[in-house]
Amino acid sequence: MPALTTYQTTIIPDWVDYNGHLRDAFYLLIFSYATDALMDRLGMDSNHREASGHSLFTLELHLNYLHEVKLGAEVEVHTQIIGHDSKRLHLYHSLHVVGDARELAGNEQMLLHVDLAGPRSTPFSEQTLGKLHAIVAEQVDLPIPEYIGRVIALPPQK
Repeated sequence: MPALTTYQTTIIPDWVDYNGHLRDAFYLLIFSYATDALMDRLGMDSNHREASGHSLFTLELHLNYLHEVKLGAEVEVHTQIIGHDSKRLHLYHSLHVVGDARELAGNEQMLLHVDLAGPRSTPFSEQTLGKLHAIVAEQVDLPIPEYIGRVIALPPQK
């Protein structure tokens, strides 16, 4: 199975810069909406958050801009679960023109399951873990994305 398609949108005029390209911040907005959609798929929608007092917080993310995205483009986000433990979720979103395999941008995220009353970390529910396991099983044959685990650094000075 391919990565999940978690979000689709059209690039609107308010999202583009003076070069006619998608502004940096709106790449992250699109990926944020994809994370929200994944949370819904995992049963962590607004009703669940209100009833349980639990949610996901972003601990860290990396964003790679790979190709231009322009006004009017119809784009979609593909989401792959890279790994998880009892409290954390490591995922990768990739941005594509709808129906095109070429990756326009990549977004690696580490999320933490949180009890909002603390706030403090708390284990995922058995129901959420079951849904995570099902997605991971469907994605078992997907390759590790090329842009996972990248580090920002300049080459050493000689």
